[in-house]
Amino acid sequence: MSEAPALPPVRRVGQRSTLAYGFGAAAYGVKDFGFSTFLLLFYNQVLGLPAAQVGFAIMCALILDAFIDPLIGFLSDNTRSRWGRRHPWMYAAALPIAAGWLLLWNPPELSQDAMLVWVFATSVLVRTAISAYEVPSQALTPELSADYDERTRLTAYRYLFGWAGGMVTLFVTYTWLMAGPDGQPDQLNRANYAGFALFGAAAMLLAIFTSAIGTHGEIKRLPRPEIVTKPLGTHFRELWATIRNRAFLILMLAGLCYYSAQGISFALATYLYVHVWQFDTAAFGTLALSLFLGVSGAFVIAPRVANRVGKPVAAMVFMFSAAALLATPYALRLAGLFPAPGDRVMLPLLLTLFAFNTGCGVSATMLGASMMADVVEDSEAKTGRRSEGVFFSGAFFIQKCCSGLGIFAASLILHFAGFPKGAKPGTVGVEAIDRLTLYFILAYLALGWAAALIYRFFPFGRDEHAARVAALAKGEAG
Repeated sequence: MSEAPALPPVRRVGQRSTLAYGFGAAAYGVKDFGFSTFLLLFYNQVLGLPAAQVGFAIMCALILDAFIDPLIGFLSDNTRSRWGRRHPWMYAAALPIAAGWLLLWNPPELSQDAMLVWVFATSVLVRTAISAYEVPSQALTPELSADYDERTRLTAYRYLFGWAGGMVTLFVTYTWLMAGPDGQPDQLNRANYAGFALFGAAAMLLAIFTSAIGTHGEIKRLPRPEIVTKPLGTHFRELWATIRNRAFLILMLAGLCYYSAQGISFALATYLYVHVWQFDTAAFGTLALSLFLGVSGAFVIAPRVANRVGKPVAAMVFMFSAAALLATPYALRLAGLFPAPGDRVMLPLLLTLFAFNTGCGVSATMLGASMMADVVEDSEAKTGRRSEGVFFSGAFFIQKCCSGLGIFAASLILHFAGFPKGAKPGTVGVEAIDRLTLYFILAYLALGWAAALIYRFFPFGRDEHAARVAALAKGEAG
């Protein structure tokens, strides 16, 4: 193998590698849909465990993630093999992800306490295995190209396929795997979750192996910085210096706010769709299509807006709009101004707002991930080290952390709203539904708008990045 470059080239990545790289994110989309939408519902509504205790068990699994994700990023940065730094991890993670997923949704008959231990342990297994794939995979973004706009294009493909994985799973789940005989979704039938688990495991295996094999030819072009043997204490001091990067911390704070809002929204989604809007199976199928249309719009629009006004400003505007759009129908419903379920205008209007919300939310987070790729050279110029794995492990930890925090917060919202366990559509009192709606929109708006304001403080743009890359290529920065 020829000697690998020390820095990534400023180039446009081939379409085959781009598609394969993006397709790998479908695995996380499948996992995120399951965790965010069904995990709390399955262990609370289907198995009968208290919502707050399930949410707490899932949140506790994040304590281990606080150590595991940065460790995987660090180890990935320092891996040396004939398959480079990232691909050994990508290949090795596939089977553990599938096995953990099957165990999570097929628990044995256990006592309540033992079942809480089961959801904790299997959540840790799935999250750790996902980290072992997703952190090295995301770290490829700044390695494939140093071009400012190409990184946004690569990230756009990754978000497109990530959301496609989630939306295909949503569509298949509600229209097939959990479709009841009366045209209503049957998500409270435990037997349906065996097929759900098998479909998700197979989809994630396909996405991971397709991405790893499809990008394998890029290994010879990826940076392979020299590894210098150092004491463990030195490694920890360098890691601390790396994560103190101001641009990185801004993105982490913005991500913490938005992904918490998104986690709450996803965890409550089924409750809101079924009990507030009274969706049937056909409505869920249309929902998947409308959300994916929003993602497709983000894929086209976000890079163009960012090219015109810069990534930080674009991310701020998109994020502010996303929060406002999602809260609008719920606020109007509380005011008695939104069409009621059964009105022929209700579903098209609601799904249109959801599509625009999704497009804006995905655009903002897509640009946030692209900015994270640019932080790599900012850090290298200040520390002399490339730390792609460390930075993307931080970003990925925030996503997973907030998914768990969102589930826990959603469980508290359900508790304080007085929402009953095992509730059938049409059986929940209006007061409980109104409280659920009010608490949801207040939490979502506060977190979403906080994220929008934080994005505005990102400290550099295109010109600074280009100058930094040129200086690093000439060996002028250190």
